[in-house]
Amino acid sequence: MANKTRTSNIHFMVTADERAMIQKRMEQSGIKNMRSYLLRMAVDGRIIHIELDSVKEMTRLLSNATSNINQIARRVNETGSIYAADVEDLRRRYDELWAQTKVILKKLAAM
Repeated sequence: MANKTRTSNIHFMVTADERAMIQKRMEQSGIKNMRSYLLRMAVDGRIIHIELDSVKEMTRLLSNATSNINQIARRVNETGSIYAADVEDLRRRYDELWAQTKVILKKLAAM
């Protein structure tokens, strides 16, 4: 792209705060020239919107599963045995966690 003759003009206005944010990100990227930075971002840059609902659901499922595991561990330590219903509940929670993990991974792969 550097060897091409550029014949088209793009102009836009920003606020002082927006310019300061652009300047800060430009410095973080290591690019010293504003035009080069803006061109690079316009051509190669990506805007990624991350939906956190899936992650919040995963956190909820993990919290429920770990609480359940702690309750079962206490009961096993007290009684010396584990019940089939406890094992089935753990299996169900494990399956829910994997299902939610697959949802998150699918969304990440689509980015």
